[in-house]
Amino acid sequence: MKRSELLARWLGVVLGVVGGFLLGYFMVRGNARPGWAIIGLTTLEGLIFAYLGTPYLLGGWRKINFRLTSTPLPDLLSGLLGIIVGLVVAALIGVFVRDLPYGVALSFVLALLLAAQGASLGLTRRAELAALFFGGGKDEVDTHRLPAVLVDTSVIIDGRILDIAKTGFLDMPLVILSSVLRELQMVADSADVTRRRRGRRGLDVLTDMQKEPSINLQVTEDDDPATGEIDAHLVRTAKRKGWAIMTNDFNLNRIARLEGVAVLNLNELAQAMRPVAIPGEEIVVTVAREGKEPGQGVGSLDDGTMVVIQNGRRLLNQTITAVVTSVIQTSAGRMIFAEPAGTETRRQPGRVKAREEV
Repeated sequence: MKRSELLARWLGVVLGVVGGFLLGYFMVRGNARPGWAIIGLTTLEGLIFAYLGTPYLLGGWRKINFRLTSTPLPDLLSGLLGIIVGLVVAALIGVFVRDLPYGVALSFVLALLLAAQGASLGLTRRAELAALFFGGGKDEVDTHRLPAVLVDTSVIIDGRILDIAKTGFLDMPLVILSSVLRELQMVADSADVTRRRRGRRGLDVLTDMQKEPSINLQVTEDDDPATGEIDAHLVRTAKRKGWAIMTNDFNLNRIARLEGVAVLNLNELAQAMRPVAIPGEEIVVTVAREGKEPGQGVGSLDDGTMVVIQNGRRLLNQTITAVVTSVIQTSAGRMIFAEPAGTETRRQPGRVKAREEV
């Protein structure tokens, strides 16, 4: 338990004891006899209820604070406007019910219900309200922004999320469910050396992300999923809250998309960020091995893109300049076909340079 949580719990206990004592005191104040037994009983009840109930109050406050920090500002303003409208309507209705029996209590309950309903309508119908009051088409007001992103274990272990988040491209909160954190801890405690190393690397990545002030990383409590159902649990949570999922897992990617959940895949991002080679450009590549066809050589660029070099077998283990002849996209990634330009070079392999135009 963190020091702040422990302090809040003891503060709640003190308030519970004081509240229980005052309740018992006011209950027996009019009696001639002191009634210390009643005072002691109410004080004990205050102690028990405060000690047991403080964690639930802290959990509720954390959820409220998380919703406030993860909800976009336009949604917050729209919800606030809905609350104001609901309170105004409740005040108008309260004029007519004030003289009824229990009219004041009825007005108070009515105000709470209408304020909550107004906030709900303001959050869910923000785009339509904006179009109604400010005009503009659907495309102008229905700009979808992800309120938060659930991070999968595979992304944490991968480690690239740290560098990507530092760039500022991920401006939404990154949420780590406690069940994902427990799964990562199990990997870090695995008996297998490779799994244990990967798990500890993931924990180090999370530690570095927490130290980075520009990264909005939040760990939230959730229910433990059934054994082997962490992926389904992530999809259900993201779908219920309207969040996205960041993962490198192929199966989780497909399941989430089928369920209508937005997916951020780092492998797809890496594929999209690879430099585009145009036929006629020159590339510098090292012929690392033989190809499947007779006379072919195979190399790769710095980003891992495979380069198939026609008539490159004779240049095995040499760094050459090749001319791109065609580029194809396969399920495994981009593949470049090239032919030797006839000019060997000692520059770094994998760099693409444009052929000078005459």
